[in-house]
Amino acid sequence: MSGATAPGADTGATVWLTGLPSAGKTTIAHELAGRLRAEGHRVEVLDGDEIREFLSAGLGFSREDRHTNVQRIGFVAELLASNGVKVLVPVIAPYADSREAVRKRHQAEGTAYLEVHVATPVEVCSERDVKGLYARQAAGEISGLTGVDDPYEAPADPDLRIEAHTETVRESADRLHTLLSARGLA
Repeated sequence: MSGATAPGADTGATVWLTGLPSAGKTTIAHELAGRLRAEGHRVEVLDGDEIREFLSAGLGFSREDRHTNVQRIGFVAELLASNGVKVLVPVIAPYADSREAVRKRHQAEGTAYLEVHVATPVEVCSERDVKGLYARQAAGEISGLTGVDDPYEAPADPDLRIEAHTETVRESADRLHTLLSARGLA
């Protein structure tokens, strides 16, 4: 599509990729971001680790702090999306009520919001252990690991469920792109 702009290129949306640590959320988001940018979309990836460092520094991992973190990210995502940016948000967001509050904010503003559950089983995530969190938890160095000794409330009815452990990153990103296209967003 050299020089052409994709349908929906000027329409913003938030795509929230929720799932356990090491599920593949960020990897899928970056794969999709590259494709969307190549099609002429304005895209931002709001990575959970970067947000914690720069926007939510000082917050811990209590339920209240996790809720506050998700609401801050949701606010920024909606602000960008309402201004024509495709915002990909690979953030655990373990609590259903926190994610629902973000969805409602988007609905109230008339901004598109899609929830994607990257449904990689905890056993696969612990084998991947991208950041060494599962090993540190098993060694007793940390506690409160989402999906192990802290709750993760999987979405009951996400817009898309990706079982990233059964397909390639590109296949996962392609499925997500297909959903965006079907919704007139790509």
